[in-house]
Amino acid sequence: MINTNFKSVLELIQTFSSEQVCIDYLEQMRWGGVVESPFDPESKIYKCSNNRYRCKNTGKYFNVKTGTMFENTKISLQKWFLAIWLLTCGKKGISSVQLAKDIGVTQKTAWFLSHRIRECFGIENNHVLEGDVECDETFIGGKNKNRHADKKAKYSGGRNFPDKIPVIGMLQRKGKMNAFVIDNTGKKNIHPLIHRYIAAKNTRLITDEWSGYKGLHTFYRHAAVDHSRKEYVNTTDKTIHTNSIEGCWKILKNSIYGIYNAVSRKHLQKYVNEFLYRFNLRSIPDNTRFTYLLRKSKVRTKYKSLIL
Repeated sequence: MINTNFKSVLELIQTFSSEQVCIDYLEQMRWGGVVESPFDPESKIYKCSNNRYRCKNTGKYFNVKTGTMFENTKISLQKWFLAIWLLTCGKKGISSVQLAKDIGVTQKTAWFLSHRIRECFGIENNHVLEGDVECDETFIGGKNKNRHADKKAKYSGGRNFPDKIPVIGMLQRKGKMNAFVIDNTGKKNIHPLIHRYIAAKNTRLITDEWSGYKGLHTFYRHAAVDHSRKEYVNTTDKTIHTNSIEGCWKILKNSIYGIYNAVSRKHLQKYVNEFLYRFNLRSIPDNTRFTYLLRKSKVRTKYKSLIL
């Protein structure tokens, strides 16, 4: 059995010293010594050459990569494992340009590989929250003042900016966080997500005064701070504020603007999920974050779905 108590990149490389070691590790993690067909779990399995297996009932061949983010990859698992480590354990993530240099592939390959990994990060964006839960929105996009005059976006008022992408977040204090890209910050977008991911019983929902949160007092103990009046902490109850989630937004934006420079609306949710994966698992060791993602890697992404 492989010892996965590695604490650095060097120890990771030493642990997974060959492609066969990586394959054996994945097989043990996925099947626990009893190979199961991804096409028919009840079928008898025949072992073939080159780490392949054949499903008797369907006649199809498969290997440990089938049905996972590694399916049909031409990149070695050693490079995949290193990329996963860098994405899950880096404080702010890693750009495709830097990743390409670190694992020895082209930038285009590194970009595709990192997006296949990001598809798996969504496992940390579906928590049911309770207790004291802060809810707030942020907006991702360039600053209007930095644009040329003919490219400046026209602001129509409220919290909907034509040049920015809104993201709604929900943070359980001293707990997990969920965040989702939305079309706008109206009630029709905000309320369904709050009802889905925040438990109504024994929950105090803390927001600012934005109209998109109106009506939630019917379901939650709703408390709010009035930012329009320069109130950032309630004067009578110091626990009523949204400072914690606003601190999370700062971390997210530092990652997007500092590492990735710019992110399109199409892919923004994946980058949000990447941030949440690291944030929600911030208190566990790096090697545990690495192995946890490998266990949840049954998500396959095709290149066409990323570029169309």
